[in-house]
Amino acid sequence: MAVPLYMDHHIPSAITEGLQRRGIDVLTAQDDGRAAEDDDAVLERATSLGRAVFSQDEDFLVLAHNWLETGREFAGVIYAHQLKITIGQAVRDLEAIAKVLSPEEMRNRIEFIPIR
Repeated sequence: MAVPLYMDHHIPSAITEGLQRRGIDVLTAQDDGRAAEDDDAVLERATSLGRAVFSQDEDFLVLAHNWLETGREFAGVIYAHQLKITIGQAVRDLEAIAKVLSPEEMRNRIEFIPIR
């Protein structure tokens, strides 16, 4: 079973569209009516939907680590620094994660892309 993804607020639409063309289940914060929510609410919402969050916001990493340290469960976080990855790399790496890992394997996990 593939990992469904949840796109944080400022992810370029080209990444979302590229993943959707490849058959990946993607929901954006904007399409979910959560564009104005803070990171904690986004992670909580994505987890309630069973979706791993893709973010390029370093604050999101701090949040995920805090959740891990306090035992608060989440559906997974994938992070890429916005200046260190191309749109094409992001699409390829997110597709690989979504197809290779199961939702159970992604749970409470933080992945970094680009994959080397």
